[in-house]
Amino acid sequence: MSIWILLLAGTIVLGGAVVQGAVGFGMNLIAAPLLAIADPELVPVPLLLTASAFAILPLLRERGRADWRGVRWGLFGRVPGTALGVAALALLPNRWLAVLIGGVVLVSVLLSLVSWHPRPVPGTLFTAGLFSGVFGTAAAIGGPPIALVYQRTAGPTVRTTLSAYFALGSLLSLTALVATGQVQGEQLLAAGILFPFALLGFLLSGPLRRVLDNGRTRPALLVVAGLSAAMLLGKALF
Repeated sequence: MSIWILLLAGTIVLGGAVVQGAVGFGMNLIAAPLLAIADPELVPVPLLLTASAFAILPLLRERGRADWRGVRWGLFGRVPGTALGVAALALLPNRWLAVLIGGVVLVSVLLSLVSWHPRPVPGTLFTAGLFSGVFGTAAAIGGPPIALVYQRTAGPTVRTTLSAYFALGSLLSLTALVATGQVQGEQLLAAGILFPFALLGFLLSGPLRRVLDNGRTRPALLVVAGLSAAMLLGKALF
């Protein structure tokens, strides 16, 4: 892998890290498709390793703000959701599966703008975790369902709760990858090179985070979720 590819990949990760550091999710949404174009070897393991380490940073920056009860219920739903995502991959054509997922997320965003006001209670969180597991497994877009549940929560709670959820969820995925021999030394090296760019993006996200916390967290969440759905639909249909 050339130094230019690594610099390009690092710049992509930096951009994704700025978004996730400020909003609470979005790194994989931005980085995964672009890294796959730059060098397919960077996806999924190096990006997953980088994102897993990155998820710890908001927890350290805004200690004590995470909704651990919500994280627990979300993870309870993620386990069967992951199994359903595997089944969906086996049963549905990739194109129409992407259309289905993108459509569900887009409808959820539109409902949020009109009348849907979800609250982070156990039943809602379990359902969101279920959909997050399906979406994350089938299309690598697992953030929107959980993020939408917390759209009316304070910015620090959103960021730390999503970070805790992603860190533990990624740990499950990494454990499975290690158990099946899919994590190699070269991938660890690539993740080590990408992480400083993610760290820089996290540091740069500070000023943007303060802007969003001034009553703009919910619009930012809806915009990022809507863009994820639009990108998925566009990729599937065109």
